[in-house]
Amino acid sequence: MKLSRRLFVATISLASLLTSAQAFAGSVNVAVAANFTEPAKEIAAAFKAKTGHDAVLSFGASGQFFTQIKQNAPFGIMLSADEERPKKLVDEGFGVASSRFTYAIGKLVLWSKDPNTVKGEDTLKAATFNKLSIANPTAAPYGAAAVETLKALNLYATLEPKLVKGNSIGQAFQFVDTGNAELGFVALSQLMLNAGGSRWMVPQNLYTEIKQDAVLLKSAEHNEAATAFLTFLKSPESRAVIEKFGYALDPKSAS
Repeated sequence: MKLSRRLFVATISLASLLTSAQAFAGSVNVAVAANFTEPAKEIAAAFKAKTGHDAVLSFGASGQFFTQIKQNAPFGIMLSADEERPKKLVDEGFGVASSRFTYAIGKLVLWSKDPNTVKGEDTLKAATFNKLSIANPTAAPYGAAAVETLKALNLYATLEPKLVKGNSIGQAFQFVDTGNAELGFVALSQLMLNAGGSRWMVPQNLYTEIKQDAVLLKSAEHNEAATAFLTFLKSPESRAVIEKFGYALDPKSAS
């Protein structure tokens, strides 16, 4: 009888602790560059399990998020696909200067679902395809890197009429995945769960390194969940996830 009573009390105490932890748990809205969709989901789940806080993720093009944040969209953190926009947010008074860091370094890939289509830069030079998918270079850094690559190969003028532009790198990937374009420039991270097709890892000397920066927004400067998420993003656990999805890491950004 005494044992049962002790178990009952212990159960009630544990429930009280869990309720108390949940009461103090917070949330933060995070604007996430589309190329980082899958890693962000995995990191947010681990963050929730470890802290109780919720990271509410929205995915899209960095340029669109930049504009929305300047129009007071309710985001607390931006995980951009470049370093330029987080720096601008700091310079223009929207971001916390000390919070900005490079959370990932992206890699550009030319990809087709057809295993015989992509054979390096020769595929682009032959130009036997009808449609080449890229992300909008104005809004999406991976799109800008694709244009930079084509110009470095002296192929942009020739291939420009064949370009189809997605609003984000996510849509650029979908164009290829659904067959609306025979091939396209995508992020390596988007292919880590997709072993099929043919691909060419674009050499780094053909485009500017894609440093992807995170920044805490002034509106969330005192949001415990926001500061905790950025700290967690620098942790070995998060960095292992980021590396798993094909990104390079900035050694300066480790916690």
